Amino acid sequence: MSSTDAAKNYYAILGSREDATQDEIERLYKRLAIRYHPDRGGNAERMKVINEAYRVLGNEATRRAYDLRRKRGSEGLTGVSAPLSPLSAALPDTAIGRLIGALLVLLGGLLFLFLLRIYYIRFMWPIFLFAVFVVLLGVWKVHGAMIFARQRLGPSHVIRRYAWVQEVTFWLMACIGAYFIYLLMSAM
Repeated sequence: MSSTDAAKNYYAILGSREDATQDEIERLYKRLAIRYHPDRGGNAERMKVINEAYRVLGNEATRRAYDLRRKRGSEGLTGVSAPLSPLSAALPDTAIGRLIGALLVLLGGLLFLFLLRIYYIRFMWPIFLFAVFVVLLGVWKVHGAMIFARQRLGPSHVIRRYAWVQEVTFWLMACIGAYFIYLLMSAM
């Protein structure tokens, strides 16, 4: 059944109500088939439309799918929603929420990196580079969370006044962490 089939009113074609039972639909189809069948002098095009309507409404599964499509079509786009909510819906837009999201990306990238290092095969180097990219993305997101937290502070706050100290400390910790990860990976 295509999306254009939902625009056709198969109930009207068979002359049935929308809450009709399967037996009633079958009975109406048989009456129309006797009247419009080409072997009995009926219209062949009309019979094709009747057969199409019965193929959809005569089976319970296809009838349910057809009814759902008609219902969605009558609602317009208001009934459409994303199948998954973004991560921002799960984590609030606060410094802690951003930090948790960034740490999830960073830890996921590190786990991916270590797993690739354990099971490293020579042809997997592009995936290895992707894992390094995910780790770097995590570091960038942690840095963004730090900047977001700093901007939420008042202008006279000590941390905001000495932002360069915070930046130097962050990048020093990032370099020490990278060296520690290098030592762990070379020990494997």
